[in-house]
Amino acid sequence: MARRWKHAPEGSHWGEFGPDDQRGRMNLVTPARVLQGVAEVREGRSFVLSLPLDVPGGRAMNPRRIPPQRYAVIRDGKSAGQQGFCWSYQDEDPDLTDVVNDDVVLLGLQYSTQWDSLAHVGSRFDADGDGVAEAVFYNGFRAGEEIRPGVEDPTAEARGEPHARYRHPEAAALGIERLAEHGAQGRGVLIDLEHHLGRTRQAVGYEQLMRILDADGITVEEGDMVCLHTGFADTLLAMNRQPDVARLHATGSGLDGWDGRLLNWIVDSRLACLIADNPAVELVVPKLMQPRATGGSLRQPRLPLHEHCLFKNGIHLGELWYLTELAAWLRAHGRSRFLLTAPPLRLPGAVGSPATPIATV
Repeated sequence: MARRWKHAPEGSHWGEFGPDDQRGRMNLVTPARVLQGVAEVREGRSFVLSLPLDVPGGRAMNPRRIPPQRYAVIRDGKSAGQQGFCWSYQDEDPDLTDVVNDDVVLLGLQYSTQWDSLAHVGSRFDADGDGVAEAVFYNGFRAGEEIRPGVEDPTAEARGEPHARYRHPEAAALGIERLAEHGAQGRGVLIDLEHHLGRTRQAVGYEQLMRILDADGITVEEGDMVCLHTGFADTLLAMNRQPDVARLHATGSGLDGWDGRLLNWIVDSRLACLIADNPAVELVVPKLMQPRATGGSLRQPRLPLHEHCLFKNGIHLGELWYLTELAAWLRAHGRSRFLLTAPPLRLPGAVGSPATPIATV
C-alpha cells in the first residue's frame, strides 16, 4: 500500500481521503456544501470575525508569540525624512508628483486570529511498527522529513532575536497553503456557549453541549464549519492591548478535550473544522489537574483535543476569532447558520496563518 504508516492511532481516520491527503475533513466542504452556505445569505450583511492582528498586545498572554512589528521600506538607501515614511518619485524626475508608502511586517502567524494547519500539532506514535515512537503528523507525515524545523542560527538569542533561532522551517506537507487552496468557504454554524454559560471558565463536555444544541435547535451536519462563541475575544478586545492574564484565565468556556464522548461526537458529526473565540478551542488544563490516561499511563497529550482533531482526524482548528457581534445578530434573528469565508494566507510551508474571516448573513 502506498502509505507511510503500518499502524494508525486509536480513534483516528488516517487514509479517509487517501494516504496522501493533506486537507483532512475540509474535503467534506464540497461545492454542494458551499452552495448550502450561499443559501444562508438573505440580508447581504457581513461581519468581520477577526480581531485586529496586534491583539492581544505584548507577550503576556503567550510569551512564545510575538506581536507584529512593522517597518518602512527604504528606497534606494533613502528614507522619506520629512515626508513621513513615504518616498517620492521626484528623486528620479522633478516633474513627477507621486509619493509612495510601502512597509514590511514581522508577523507571528499565530499571534491573533488564526488557523492551525494540520502540521501544527502531531504526536509521538509508533506509526511504522518498529516498537519506537516517532514524531508524526496527520496521515503519517514525519517530523524531520516532510515537517522540517529549519536551520539553527546559534547567534539569534545573543542578537535579541530568539524567534529567529531556526530559519527557513518548512511544512513540505500539511502546510497552511493546503487550506488556502481549498478556499475555506462554506456553511458556518455558530454555537453560542456564552449565552447559556456566561463568561466564566468551564470545560464543556458532551452532555452540556448537546443540551445547548437542543435548546437552540441547532443541528450540525456533514461539512459544517462549526464556530463556538464564548465571549473570550470580546473580553480581550476590551482590554485595549493590555491583557489582564489573571482575568482572562477566568474568562470563557472551552471544549473538554478529556471527554471521550465529545471527541467521538466531533468525528461522528462529520463537521469540517472547529473554530472558537478563545485561544485553543479546548480549555487548557494544568498538567496536575489532567485526568490520567487510560490504564494509568503517564504518556498523554498536553492538548488532547488538538491531538484528536489535527493529528488523528485532519480537523483544522481556528482560534481567537471575534464572534460576539455575529452571535448577537444571529440570536436576535433566530438563526445559527451563515456563509463563512475564511481563507488563510497562501504561504507555502507555514504551520499556521492569520485570517480575516467574513460571515455573511
